This record gives sequence, structure tokens and C-alpha cells, in this order.
Amino acid sequence: MSQIVSVPTQPFEGQAPGTSGLRKKVKVFQQPNYAENFIQSVFDVVSPDLGAVLVIGGDGRFHNRTVIQQAIRMAAANGYGKVLVGQGGILSTPAASHVIRKYKASGGLILSASHNPGGPDEDFGIKYNIANGGPAPESVTGAILARTKEIDIWLTVEAGDIDLDKLGDVEVGGMTVSVIDPVADYADLMEELFDFPAIRAAVKDGFTMRFDAMSAVTGPYATEILEKRLGFGRGTVVNGTPLEDFGGHHPDPNLIHAKELYDLMMGEGAPDLGAASDGDGDRNLIIGRGRFITPSDSLAMLAANIECAPAYKGRLTGIARSMPTSAAADRVAEALGVPCFETPTGWKFFGNLLDAGMATICGEESAGTGSDHVREKDGLWAVLLWLNILAARKVSVDALAREHWAKFGRNYYARHDYEGIATEGANALMAGLKDQLATLPGQSFSSLTVAVADSFSYTDPVDGSVSANQGIRVLFEGGSRVVFRLSGTGTQGATLRVYLENYTGPDGDLDAETGDMLSPQIAAAEAIAGIVQHTGCTAPDVIT
Repeated sequence: MSQIVSVPTQPFEGQAPGTSGLRKKVKVFQQPNYAENFIQSVFDVVSPDLGAVLVIGGDGRFHNRTVIQQAIRMAAANGYGKVLVGQGGILSTPAASHVIRKYKASGGLILSASHNPGGPDEDFGIKYNIANGGPAPESVTGAILARTKEIDIWLTVEAGDIDLDKLGDVEVGGMTVSVIDPVADYADLMEELFDFPAIRAAVKDGFTMRFDAMSAVTGPYATEILEKRLGFGRGTVVNGTPLEDFGGHHPDPNLIHAKELYDLMMGEGAPDLGAASDGDGDRNLIIGRGRFITPSDSLAMLAANIECAPAYKGRLTGIARSMPTSAAADRVAEALGVPCFETPTGWKFFGNLLDAGMATICGEESAGTGSDHVREKDGLWAVLLWLNILAARKVSVDALAREHWAKFGRNYYARHDYEGIATEGANALMAGLKDQLATLPGQSFSSLTVAVADSFSYTDPVDGSVSANQGIRVLFEGGSRVVFRLSGTGTQGATLRVYLENYTGPDGDLDAETGDMLSPQIAAAEAIAGIVQHTGCTAPDVIT
């Protein structure tokens, strides 16, 4: 066994894990001791049992391999008995969650900045997932932050780098490192959950699709499942090789960064289904021929049809959505007689509900959807559930959407992002909103009258923990609303997210332009918050 080496260090400011771990620019992580301080703080807080198993993987972005090699040595020095690492350092976030659960690991380090760009001048991230496969809860991330502020040493062993590209076992400092196939376990799980024969039959009957892996982590997974196991033609998966800089693109599956896919789906001769996933494989984009499905609507439509998938027959116990996500899923839950839970943003809040069997499917407006099969959102899972439903019901995406809205009504919805704004201005805007909460109810803004205004607080129904100050909600009479939040997933400045929603009943206009339907809410948001005054922005940077 190699000798344990103690490396003296000093704390770095600002190592606070956001909604999905610690994210900073690569150059920040490349500072001596920076990544090591954070990883050691994780190990100090979780205090692994001697011989515990740790999973390590990432989305293949620049700096992944360097940090993985260091994390392996540090794991050996901190008493782990075994590390499972994806071949090439690759493990999608949902696949990592599954591997943690399947092999009963004590937790895992996932190296990703999700949908943020990659490369030497771009973003990097580290997050810790606990033994249930889900992101560490606030009690753990808070303790990690506290530890980063007082850390004075980190531990490692004297050992060289391992060959991350060669499958099999090697020894590092008396600890076993298993380089595993990153795809096989996950692909097998998907085959257990969904009706692959029905999807194969649809493909044989001429059903076509395009999947854009965005030069990110889902490429190998999508190629194995869609092309090899389900029989879609070669070339169905595009941008399928994970690249350290994602090909110079922004691996965020929205209508701006996946515009090529959107244009294809809205054009002549479009395939039946267009889909994409993000940097680490936990988000999804769904577009039918001539019909874009918002993530909020996707959650509602999947929940309404989830029993088409064999693994979910007769076991929908509840639906959960993040607070900014539209209330479309609430109407489905009410019709099916199951609860719908409204949680703060961050997948970790769904973990308790899933573990307790209180929810089966979860989703958020930022294109994350998932179920109790893992404890992360799962982009490819959502795509496969859509495929299963379309194959079983023999309908198009557009027909399914129209049928859904005719039954439940439609929640017109958009999110406006103001990115990289001055933190002072963003904080002043939120403080101004809080100051108005008591006086807003009863006020009218053109055709809209405020019914309720509050700062969203969540009490976990499983463990009773309280998460306060999770966003400002302004609810109008008739079911429309505006929500204001500062995001925790960016790497510089502040991002203000404004969520806009207008509900139209089944007998209303169900096929109008979203922008037209939301113009009263947009005007009210500006009048209430003073976005232009506080941010200097006359228009959002991104509309999704």
C-alpha cells in the first residue's frame, strides 16, 4: 500500500455548491489545490467507511481526465476500498446515479457543468451524489461549504495515472479501481423499463427520428440504444462523439442551441420525432413534426400516458414538479387522483419523494424529466418514454399534444433569462419584489389582477426540512402567474430567470402563438419588478 501524503493548503473563497454542485471556469479549477480542496472537503464531510465504494465519472469535458486521476488518488488516501470509473472518464449523470444504486456504492463524484459550454476557457464542475444515487441534500452541501472554509490539508497517495481507456481492474494505493463500460448497465435498465419490441415494430413500420447528442455524453448511450438495440438507421444519432469542447457549441437542448434540429423538425420531410440531450445527459428536448413540446407540457403528457410503459403500469403514486414549472402536471394529477408536489428548483428535492414512494415521475421547466428508476433527471429516459407512448398509441406528437390540451386545457409558458447581469442589480430587484409582497394582492396590471404574492418556501413532506426564499411568486386571478428567481447554475455574474404562464381552458384558443398569449404577463412582470431599471437589459438574452 502506498504511503498517504498530506498536502498543506489554504481555503478558497466561494466554493459553495449551487443547485448542482460547484461550477466555475476551468481556469479557476486549474489553480493548485482548488479541485483538491473541494474533493477533500466532500470526503471529510461524508466520512466514508473503510473499504467503501465510490463512483467517478463525467461528461467528457475539458479537464475531466485530470481531475479524475487526482480524485482516484485522493479516494485511496481517504480509505475507499474501490472506485468504479467510466471508461474514458465517461458516465452520464443518470448513468452514474444508476451505477451508484446498482453496485451499492456509498456515493459518487460527477464531473460536469451540465449544459454549460466546455473547453480551456469555459466551464467545469464537480458534484457529489449520495448512496441513493441522487445529488447531496442541503444538509450535506452546507457542511461541505463549511469545511471548504477551514480546510488546511488534503490527502493523496504517491501513484501514477491509470489508463482510463482500458476496461478492467488496476490497483492504486491498495485500492481497486475498476474501469467499467459506461453504457451497458444503463442500456440494460432502459430495456427493462420500456416496451422495446413495440418501438422496434414502429421503426420497422417506418417511424423515423433524429437524436442530437450535441457532441456531449449521451452520444454513446443513444447510439447503443436507438441504433443498435431499437433498430433506427445509422445516422439517426448526430453529433454522437463526446468532445472536450462539445464541438465549440453550447450543449443546452433548447431552441437556440439546437436550432438545426428545430429547423429540421419544422421543415418538409421532417422525421416523426426530434430529440436532444445536454452536456451530461440529464436534460431533454422533444419536438414532433411541426410541434415543439415545452418541458412543462412534456412532464404532463408523459405522466398522463406513463402506463404505456410496462415498468410503470399501475404504479403512478404521484407527480412532482419544481415550483417554476407550469401547473400543467397538476391538472393531470387531479384527473388521475394522485398528489402533485411543488418543490424548489434542484433535483435533490425530488429524492426524498422518490425514496418514500410518494412520487413516480418528476420534472422541471429547465428540460429535466425523470422517474424513480434513478435519482437524477434523465434525458434519454424521457426520449424513450415518448417513443414508447407514440409506439403504443400509434399517434403523432402533434396529435397527442392536441388531444391532451383538448382534455386538460393549455398552460402557455415561457422562461426569460437575463444572463451575466450585475449581482447588485439582481439582488436589488429581488429585494424590491420582497418589499412589495404584502401590497401586491388586489393590484391590477392591465387585464391581470394579483391574487397571491409570496416568497416560495417548501416544507419537505418526508423529513420536515424547510427550504425558504426559493423564488418570488405572483399569482393572478384565473390561473396565470409570473415567477422571479436568481439561478444557481451559472459561473459568473447573476442570471435572473422570469417564468411566465397563462392558462387557457379546453374551450379556449389552444393553438395560438405563445408570445401573444403571454404579452399581458410580460408587461406585468416589467411593471412589478422594474427589470430594465435594475438590470439595464431591454430584452432577455434567452427565451425558452
